[in-house]
Amino acid sequence: MSQTSQPRRDTAGAPQDTAAAPGVAPAVAAKAPQIDPRLVVRERGLRGWAEETRRRVTSGELGSIPVIIGLIVIWAVFQGLNDRFLSAQNLSNLSVDIVSTGLIAVGIVWVLLLGEIDLSAGSVSGVCAAVLAVLSVNQGVNPVLAVIAAMAVGGVLGLVHGFFFARIGVPAFVVTLAGMLGWNGLQLSVLGPNGSINFPYDGFVGSLTATYFEYQIAAYGLAIVVIAGYLGLSLLGNRRRAAAGIPTRSTEEIAIRTGVLAVLVLAAAWLLNQYMGLPLALVIFIAVVVGMEFVLRRTTFGRQVFAVGGNVEAARRAGIPVARVRMTVFAISGTMAALGGVFAASRIFSASQATGSSTVLMNAIAAAVIGGTSLFGGRGSMYSALIGVLVIQSIASGMALQGISNSVQFMVTGAVLLAAVVIDSVSRRNQRSSGRV
Repeated sequence: MSQTSQPRRDTAGAPQDTAAAPGVAPAVAAKAPQIDPRLVVRERGLRGWAEETRRRVTSGELGSIPVIIGLIVIWAVFQGLNDRFLSAQNLSNLSVDIVSTGLIAVGIVWVLLLGEIDLSAGSVSGVCAAVLAVLSVNQGVNPVLAVIAAMAVGGVLGLVHGFFFARIGVPAFVVTLAGMLGWNGLQLSVLGPNGSINFPYDGFVGSLTATYFEYQIAAYGLAIVVIAGYLGLSLLGNRRRAAAGIPTRSTEEIAIRTGVLAVLVLAAAWLLNQYMGLPLALVIFIAVVVGMEFVLRRTTFGRQVFAVGGNVEAARRAGIPVARVRMTVFAISGTMAALGGVFAASRIFSASQATGSSTVLMNAIAAAVIGGTSLFGGRGSMYSALIGVLVIQSIASGMALQGISNSVQFMVTGAVLLAAVVIDSVSRRNQRSSGRV
């Protein structure tokens, strides 16, 4: 008992020693807040924001800056080679072409945030498109119910991958590789001997990508909603930060961000209105990206995903249900792959053996990585899927206009992917050296 009580007396005496130090208030010194220096800089207004940006870039926190610069360069080069590249028609087609691969990439982002990989996403999209075709065309099931059923199949397949990975301990690479082979075989079996099932041109599935809102107010209205939503969320976030005693963003920074966003989305709305109007598929894709980003950033589950991807052992010791988080993430990936398969089938009015090919999988993974999601886990956003797939599809579109073969397109896309991974690796090394990770 005496050995247990002795340390208590020593601990109790420590504040008394501190209080004896001249010129130091013990209570204040003990409770001195550990403020992130980046947040302190933000309190200095526009100049502080500029300093913060410079420091983040020099320390390796590049964010989406490289891929945005790359996208601008790609668009400038192809526009210089062919003045039809930035035409309203080509950009409108581009906005619909990115939807299928982009939706699959959204699911891939969730898996990459865990520091894992899902090689089965392409096959899952293919088999779900086949299920949709059989149910809606061959069996006469209501198309809406058939789409829901296809997405449910994708979620279940993803859950199977997650179970073997999180509960049994099989590496995700092996599980999803086996899934890629197995679900590809199931896709061929579901499609039957013909290997292809066509959708009616005026049916529900085909209308998903063939529907355009021709009234100009639709595109401009959506743009205004996006701008107002961003501004409102920024101001609301500032108010919540101020209420919690956390340094807020400066008014100038919010104004600049909102102004840049307004220019971009209003220009996109104007371009879409020059051709056939606002595509329904693009609206759905943007809604999915924004919704998933909200779940990732604003919910407990999203924070748990970042925690597991950053450090599994630390997350487990913090009480996070690691296995459940992992299984849920793979289920989300499967569901998004199914939705991507639905839009791929809608784009060509058919579900065939080519739906969900290895090219689709590679493009989806490349889009997530090129957009800025780290292969090492714990860093990324849903917007990276949007930006990344825009880069890949822009390369494909520009080369198609120039009549360049697919072989060159694959090599260029591979080079861009390698550059993105190199930037990610160098960025992490710089952050590690500066103590950020």
